[in-house]
Amino acid sequence: MPGRKTWEGNNCRAKVMGKLLTYFGRMLELESFENNRLNTPPMSLAWLIWGLGAMFYLVGFFQRVAPAVMTQELMRDFQISASGLGHLSGLYFYSYVSMQIPTGILADTLGPRKLLSAGCLAAGMGTLLFSMSSGFFAAGLGRLLIGASVAVAFVGLLKLSSSWFPKNFYGFVAGNAISIGLIGAVTAGPPLRFLMDTFSWRPVIVSSGIITILLGALIWFVVRDYPREKGYSDFIAVGTGPQSSPSDSFRNNFIKALRFRNTWLLFIIPGGIVGNILTFSGLWGVPYLVSHHGLTPGRAASLTSVLLIGWALGSPFFGWMSDVLGKRKPLYIAGCVLTAVGWSLILFREDLSMLQLILILSMTGFCSGSMIISFAFAKESVPLTLSGTISGLTNMGSMMGPTLLQPLVGRILDARWSGQMAEGVRSYSLEAYETGFIPMIVWILLSVLLLFFTKETHCRQMTLIES
Repeated sequence: MPGRKTWEGNNCRAKVMGKLLTYFGRMLELESFENNRLNTPPMSLAWLIWGLGAMFYLVGFFQRVAPAVMTQELMRDFQISASGLGHLSGLYFYSYVSMQIPTGILADTLGPRKLLSAGCLAAGMGTLLFSMSSGFFAAGLGRLLIGASVAVAFVGLLKLSSSWFPKNFYGFVAGNAISIGLIGAVTAGPPLRFLMDTFSWRPVIVSSGIITILLGALIWFVVRDYPREKGYSDFIAVGTGPQSSPSDSFRNNFIKALRFRNTWLLFIIPGGIVGNILTFSGLWGVPYLVSHHGLTPGRAASLTSVLLIGWALGSPFFGWMSDVLGKRKPLYIAGCVLTAVGWSLILFREDLSMLQLILILSMTGFCSGSMIISFAFAKESVPLTLSGTISGLTNMGSMMGPTLLQPLVGRILDARWSGQMAEGVRSYSLEAYETGFIPMIVWILLSVLLLFFTKETHCRQMTLIES
């Protein structure tokens, strides 16, 4: 009957609105939340602790994307081709990826405070080495050290998120981590280009290295692994928290995590999203837009920043929405499909107007934020004692995308080079770029396919009994 359908529709909408109001009520009135009666930390302190860790993640993203606006300077100063530039930028990702499994397990045993502080110190030293180097070897060693040290940032930040916030805020907080990191990526766009035009690239990067070392000292003195170390009650009951026994070996934790199907799938899936966005905005997007859309380097950097800003806005949205809906898989599939459509237009449609290009970059970046669901999805797919390990594996998988795609695109560009030069630097044809971009679109389509084989967690943490 019409009246009954109307009543059911209104009742459904009321339930959805009830979920939204409950969620925001908990965020805005945490002092009245049940955990607060147990002397859990105030939100202001939790965000301060988390924010310092997030600043290191911001630094890592800045270093990750910075070569995109330095392509001509780096190729000229170090006398390298597109393939050489791809490897120089890729050295960051090689060490970053190789550190993810050890980092995840160390986060479960040593705690994030020690990892983040040591990581800042090493990243600062690597940045100074890179910026002061006169040859490819020293510059590559600096990039290698930067990648290995900032590898601890995101996993350490996820550990702080699970320790300092109620568990039902995890997706939202993790999404905000991506947003903070992407502020660093946007800073490595037009602002970095402006500073380079004013001071040249070396003194600017030296300054960033010094700031990173000072941040490490601040983290050491302020950040603590758990609220109890500041005199508050933990959100996670003692004995059931996400810490592993130090006696658990790297090999044992790794093998335990690999027993779960979602571990394998969520290792591969986010690489398609992150690989595309960082290969384009982090290295090859600027020269492509300069060559084939007639833009200046500064304006091209601004366009790639549009992509990153969209990603920064989409990440907390998808994390929050998946928390509210109580499901991970459907929202992830929808975001990944739209991301694949966006990349197919960006990479292979030559007749896009500037307005169309900006809109599609914005949409693609926003929908790329769906990859943040990977971390909550993966964490819930294994026992909580493996949270650091699974976070490391998932982050490793996401970084496999740019690790493989950045140099691969460079190799294809060199193989398709017609001998053209521009201001002493190799120039590549549109056909060369479109051929080079094929692996990017293949991976994102694979990500869409594999998502259908994941097992939904319904935002519920797996227990040892279920495993």
